[in-house]
Amino acid sequence: MASDDHKGKVQARPGAALKALRAKRGLTLADVSYLTGMNVSTLSKIENGKVALTLEKLLRISDGLSVDLTELISPTAKEGPKIQSATRRSVARAGDGQSIENPKGNSLYLASELLNKRITPIVGEVFAKSIEEYDELMRHAGEEFVYVLEGTLELHLDMYTPVRLEKGDSVYFDSEMGHAYIAIGDEPCRILSICALTDAHLTEAAGMIGGSTHISAVATPTERSANQ
Repeated sequence: MASDDHKGKVQARPGAALKALRAKRGLTLADVSYLTGMNVSTLSKIENGKVALTLEKLLRISDGLSVDLTELISPTAKEGPKIQSATRRSVARAGDGQSIENPKGNSLYLASELLNKRITPIVGEVFAKSIEEYDELMRHAGEEFVYVLEGTLELHLDMYTPVRLEKGDSVYFDSEMGHAYIAIGDEPCRILSICALTDAHLTEAAGMIGGSTHISAVATPTERSANQ
């Protein structure tokens, strides 16, 4: 029987993981820019820890490089049994997980040692106090469930008027809609966010997992600009 190890909170280093992955595959920043649609300047800042990372950016890198999100936030993660076997288990003690911090809020990724998960559970601390703090709304593939653990959350969606959620309230939405989290009041705002991929995205991901994960360097990469 496997033992339950208590590892605690660990500061994730997705920039370093990206740089190592890029070097392993012989890719330039321009190659990664072509594959992800993110500009070279942003990617360079990510690798050097000079830009705040959101789930949206992590997913764009994950999709573009055909690499599991977990490998970016927990480079030591090990491949578990195939997802069809339904035998995996991950126990997280209070505070355990891979942490990513940015000015708008901190994210603690749970079960980060498991690859190829159908859902991504995140405990978040929301710091943003105004929608003006967002240069652009977040958006990414899949669906999202948010449960307010503490405080008051104001959820902005580009297709709906803002809604305020108190402790114990929850919301489920398509995360391809632009969205933003705002903390209301002086009390801390903490949420549980569960991100799930759509069936179409799962099929695409399964194809990536089943095939080769090696990406050859693009001979003539074309940089596509993207908002930071």
